[in-house]
Amino acid sequence: MPHYRYQARDAAGKTTSGTITAENVGIAATSLRTQGMHVMSISPTGAAETASGFVEFLKRLNSSKPTTKHVLDFTTQLSVMIRAGINLRSALEGVAEQTTHAQFKKVVMSLKDDVESGKQFSDAIAKYPKLFGPLYVSMVRASEMSGSFSEMLNRIAGYIGQQIETRKMVVGASIYPGIIASMAIGVTVFLLTFVLPRFYTIFEGKEDVLPWSTRSLMTLSQFMTSEWPYIVGGFVVISGVLIVAAKTDVGSFWIDKMKLTLPMFKHMFGSLYINRSLQTMGQLINAGVPMLDTLSITGEISGNQLYKGMWQHVHSSVKQGRKITGPLLKDGLMPRSVVQMIAAGEESGKLGEVLDEISGYYAQQLKDQIKALTSMIEPIMIVVMGSVVGFIAMAVILPIFKMSQLVG
Repeated sequence: MPHYRYQARDAAGKTTSGTITAENVGIAATSLRTQGMHVMSISPTGAAETASGFVEFLKRLNSSKPTTKHVLDFTTQLSVMIRAGINLRSALEGVAEQTTHAQFKKVVMSLKDDVESGKQFSDAIAKYPKLFGPLYVSMVRASEMSGSFSEMLNRIAGYIGQQIETRKMVVGASIYPGIIASMAIGVTVFLLTFVLPRFYTIFEGKEDVLPWSTRSLMTLSQFMTSEWPYIVGGFVVISGVLIVAAKTDVGSFWIDKMKLTLPMFKHMFGSLYINRSLQTMGQLINAGVPMLDTLSITGEISGNQLYKGMWQHVHSSVKQGRKITGPLLKDGLMPRSVVQMIAAGEESGKLGEVLDEISGYYAQQLKDQIKALTSMIEPIMIVVMGSVVGFIAMAVILPIFKMSQLVG
């Protein structure tokens, strides 16, 4: 069983500290309270790390920026401590002691100082919008008003965990095709710049009898070997221009539009954005966040300019006293069956529950589409790579075979 270091105050008001063994931090805190103690802080103990390599590794981790995973761990730990009856200030102090990431530890300590000074927790985390986004702040603020802080933290942790898992699936689905494509390009460049030039002396003076494929590849090979600095420079310049353009509003709009129109990818990205939008909206509605704020946050978190515009249209419509479903049907980004279910949920007053069910369906749909896409792309990429390499090989071997027959 793990050991926990605690600081507590007994019935006489005396502060004591020590260690306790329990299955988890919640059981440890409960055990101390049954002994008549008021728990001020509690955190797991750990042996000091002495391996220099591991210490250096931790230092490198601490120098990086905090990630969504740090926020997830923070939220989960804070939720457990609050449910165990530890007050917010002590819980933040306990989480800070457990945090090994230097920058994120500073953030947690800053949150503790703000709470000690009398600030609401939602106002404290709002100072760090890159870590705690509008959804996080709005749900915490709603929980402060309703008195369901620990339950809301647990719900937020579940939401963040699902978003991380979804992102991993999408990134994982794109890694394998990227590796195969890079290998195909690398092999092609190697054959054209290192292998084919070895045959120049064999084919020299026989250009008239060479097939068109061999002549074309020889011309391309000569161009690549003689002009490679310009090719590399042009590639770098074009890549830089595309990266800069992608960060502009116009560029990101066209990229987002392309994601929803590419034949093999449009269904996967459509399911991704629908799942993310409806899951966000459902979480906010169930948390008691006002509808207009919910729609604004949903648009910001959707992750696609077209979906963001759709939710802005919905926001304007609801602000004017109209229904949600009108703009959804008009934009056409949401399937008609989904809009009908949203309309039914809006009429019955169970919109949050309906959105949770729909987002769950699209989460499973996304998993299935990623598996299907990965299994379909793998043979396609292998065939393409094999075709390119085979074409180059045949363009080199066939002339040699013909010339050997003539000599014979």
